[in-house]
Amino acid sequence: MEYTRLGKSGLVTSRLIIGCMSFGEPDRGTHPWSTGIDGARPVVRAALDAGINTFDTANVYSAGSSEEIIGALIKEFGVREEVILATKVNGRMGPGPKGGGLSRGAILSQVDESLRRLGTDYIDLYQIHRLDRSVPLEETLQTLDDLVRSGKVRYIGASSMHAREFVRAQYTADLHGWTRFVSMQDHYSLLMREEEREMHPFCIEEGIGVIPWSPLARGRLAREWGTVTHRLRTDEPGSTYYNQAVESDRALVEEVGAVAAERGITRAQVALAWNLHKPAVSAPIVGVSTVEQLQDLVGAVDVKLDDEEIARLEAPYTPRRPAGF
Repeated sequence: MEYTRLGKSGLVTSRLIIGCMSFGEPDRGTHPWSTGIDGARPVVRAALDAGINTFDTANVYSAGSSEEIIGALIKEFGVREEVILATKVNGRMGPGPKGGGLSRGAILSQVDESLRRLGTDYIDLYQIHRLDRSVPLEETLQTLDDLVRSGKVRYIGASSMHAREFVRAQYTADLHGWTRFVSMQDHYSLLMREEEREMHPFCIEEGIGVIPWSPLARGRLAREWGTVTHRLRTDEPGSTYYNQAVESDRALVEEVGAVAAERGITRAQVALAWNLHKPAVSAPIVGVSTVEQLQDLVGAVDVKLDDEEIARLEAPYTPRRPAGF
């Protein structure tokens, strides 16, 4: 496994991050395709054995059970000081003003709940799970700074928003002497490249790590065009992300298959290797539910695509509206 710093911060992450949305009790929340602790255990063990040190979850994943599962397994394996635990705040976890959003009350309430579920006294990377535009930005940023100063949180990160909003957040933090975001978790893959226009150049210039979510486009880049899985059938948000440029997307997916066949590797490895090649990307977030899937994706770290292959993969792309925030 390769490792990199998250932007210019001191936080060192493996070049692949395990996305823990796949871990959770299926009867809790809105992820009927998730797997419980018994299914997650061999995957987490294999990830650790492969050298992956970073696990990304969120309080809303399976109504908190994702945090519970990853926290329990990290404790079971006795590796808390060897791993980076990343989680998120914003989504609705309960009624009332403290049950969701990014107000001071909500953040202070929800961070304690996440710490409890994760079974730890600090979070390595605490991320805002989208922007809460109903709350003054200064209130959110000052509260996050207080968490860092308290020791409950080591670093803070952000997730999908307009580039202009992220610029404002960083410079507002600078103006007040508050903690800056060290990472941007954005929607980025061969089928969604809009972040290359403004967000990624800003992150490169400012030394902000990029940790893309859905680098395989919810699995669409890992399979033949039109393949339907249980997750695709039940993934309500994801069903709206890739329906803007169907014909060019189909051509792109077929090109991924062609490069994979020529290389003798899997489609997932090709798509992930492309993501790893991009200069702004620190570490893509990959969701896996089996050891076989994990081993396949780990192999992408060693795949080096040449300029001609990259050009072929990128050629069919059609500009579209950003999706996912």
